[in-house]
Amino acid sequence: MSDQPFYEHHVFFCLNQRKPGERTCCADKGAQAAQEHAKKRIKQLGLAGDGKVRINKAGCLERCEEGPVVVIYPQGTWYTFVDNEDIDEIIDSHIVGGKIVERLKI
Repeated sequence: MSDQPFYEHHVFFCLNQRKPGERTCCADKGAQAAQEHAKKRIKQLGLAGDGKVRINKAGCLERCEEGPVVVIYPQGTWYTFVDNEDIDEIIDSHIVGGKIVERLKI
């Protein structure tokens, strides 16, 4: 068994949807569209696949009030985002460039 992670970057977008009137949730803040955008962009960049980058959907990651949230492993870096430009910055800086996006880090 290898000590290397299966993916260079494993990215989880919280897509949790709560019932109306419950606490805030990532699904109400555009998380689904952001996850789809990230998945498409990673494929366009040729970064998808075994040993590369995997974009996944996740249930509640329990950082609801800071959301929407995305976490990138194996680093364990948590981000929030507002729009696709933020997602592109996370991809370009963190995933491609290896540099944390401090302004979006939570």
